[in-house]
Amino acid sequence: MMAGPDRVVIVGESVAGITAARELRTRGYTGRLVVLGNDPHGSYARPALSKSVLKDLTVDISAPVAYDDLDLNVVRRAATHLDLAERKVSTEDGDAHPFDAAIIATGATPRRLAEPSQRGELVLRTLDDAQALHRRLDEATSTIVIGAGFLGMEVPSACASKGVDVTVVDVVPPLRRLFGPFLSWHVARLATAHGVRYVKASGSVRLLGQPVAGIILDGGATLTADVVVSCVGDVPAAAWLGGTGIADQLGVPVDSRCATPIPGVFAAGDVTYLRSGGYLPNPTTTVARRRPFWCNAVAQGKVVAASVLGEPADTVPFDDYFWTELFGVHVKVAGPLLLDGDPGQVDGSIEDGDALLRWDHPDGRVTAVAFGRRIAVSRLRALASSTAD
Repeated sequence: MMAGPDRVVIVGESVAGITAARELRTRGYTGRLVVLGNDPHGSYARPALSKSVLKDLTVDISAPVAYDDLDLNVVRRAATHLDLAERKVSTEDGDAHPFDAAIIATGATPRRLAEPSQRGELVLRTLDDAQALHRRLDEATSTIVIGAGFLGMEVPSACASKGVDVTVVDVVPPLRRLFGPFLSWHVARLATAHGVRYVKASGSVRLLGQPVAGIILDGGATLTADVVVSCVGDVPAAAWLGGTGIADQLGVPVDSRCATPIPGVFAAGDVTYLRSGGYLPNPTTTVARRRPFWCNAVAQGKVVAASVLGEPADTVPFDDYFWTELFGVHVKVAGPLLLDGDPGQVDGSIEDGDALLRWDHPDGRVTAVAFGRRIAVSRLRALASSTAD
């Protein structure tokens, strides 16, 4: 007898959605499995867009999430409505897909700065975005990047590798919000060494031109460039859930099982946040936050599959690991952010791009950072799982 619901619909051909599909099959699920996605390229590894595709359009980014062996019914149509009474998902072509269990994995969309009628704003979220930006950079001599987060520093790294002049604009120094002052300073030093200019904004930034050809700073000063890229975060792709009561401005709240309050409806990946009273990485924390990182999406995809089948998960719906590549230096992080103050331990030389650093947090948790140092992810995770002295 087959375990689990007869019909599972996964809304979102994302890493969380495809991970959930693979985990369902791995756990022996043999029922009907429908995946709804609206990207014409299917599922692919988004981290590679900013780290690899901007430099080389021939990079294959589909292998990490391939699913030809999973017996899926893949429908490339955007979901438009979730009918909880009828237990079905409608798509833009008017079709309806009935379900016994649904997994919401629609991810996120880029936050934009352009006015409704303003053309030419560039963002980076999809393969089409990356290909378009790559082509523009091939023809450009100057670029403005708005936002100095992870994406906002990976794009300048690609620009520098192409010999394109780049200016980064933000209200705080590069990666300061998550990396804290110590690592932020070293990232800024690395960027400056590669010719990147940083402009500190005092407030909001507006896009200039039609099409966009620059920015207007809060005081009225303007900067122009051949290419302007907005890297100002993302928003959960949850508008299609309007009227269901499942989503709010933060996305879809889920508990430790990746379950929503609606029986049989689950969610995973960038569209979600872990709600208070469910699972949070620090039991004393009450602030709910989205954590749109690749490893979190993978972890939640595995958890949600187990929950759909009514089985215990082999992991928790949170993974404190991510990596970035900045100006030729790989930075791997295991453990919670923000990193306040200087590291408690430093092995090697961060100036030379070969260091292993450790932060001990007041709550007893540990964050380990490999700044250019080659180290197995398993070892870095082991260092982060140790207890602060």
